[in-house]
Amino acid sequence: MFQDKDSRMNLKLYQVDAFSEKTFGGNPAAVVPLATWLPSDVLQAIAEENNLSETAFYVPKEAGYELRWFTPVSEVDLCGHATLAAAHVLFTHENVSGDAVSFQTRSGELVVRRSAAGLEMNFPAKVPAPVETPELLVRALGVRPLETLVSDDYIAVLENEESVRSVSPSMSLLGELDLRGVVVTAPGRDADFVSRFFAPKLGVPEDPVTGSAHCELAPYWGKRLNLITMRAFQCSRRGGEVRCTLLGDRVLLAGSAVTFMRAEIYVET
Repeated sequence: MFQDKDSRMNLKLYQVDAFSEKTFGGNPAAVVPLATWLPSDVLQAIAEENNLSETAFYVPKEAGYELRWFTPVSEVDLCGHATLAAAHVLFTHENVSGDAVSFQTRSGELVVRRSAAGLEMNFPAKVPAPVETPELLVRALGVRPLETLVSDDYIAVLENEESVRSVSPSMSLLGELDLRGVVVTAPGRDADFVSRFFAPKLGVPEDPVTGSAHCELAPYWGKRLNLITMRAFQCSRRGGEVRCTLLGDRVLLAGSAVTFMRAEIYVET
């Protein structure tokens, strides 16, 4: 980070496709390294300008990094794919040594390790609870779930993968629901389970691959399928694979990432 002659602050920006082994797959996230924190309204403006589902910002500390995530409209408490992207940037472009990096976040400490499965994130498990299906959710999805659960989001369990792929929800009605977003999920054909995620109230009509949603999905499917390790696939248009492992009150989420772009942005000071 440095100042140029017309008093603009120059910042590095990386765009990374997370939960994918090739560009144009998975979920794109922007990552902006900082030396010190900028005002929150500036961070939000950068995220709005990027117009991706998430922009991650990190600042180095004595032990690891502080990490924050912004959608185009608000700061959020947890984001999996942008955490994966930030770790990828540190390991690949910012010369971080060792096999692990620690982030301090609004959801506590998050550790990302390099492993044979790719980058492995240790996140808190969010065990969902059954709830009576809201009629607004039925109208928004255009289908009645077999089962509905709640955690940070509504989780609508459907019959099969085809049902998940064919859902065409009303974004305006989804935006009227009281939780962060809506996950639709079902058993998969080639994966243990599949899902899609919608969060229009956060400015994200459909998120391509959502790490934080798998903190809710993995405990549910692990119990239902009697599995500790699961292969999940988020069947958005871009699609992405998430490998989930239950570890007590934590969930290990593993996936790949690839850099799409390195750039420099200019912020007025």
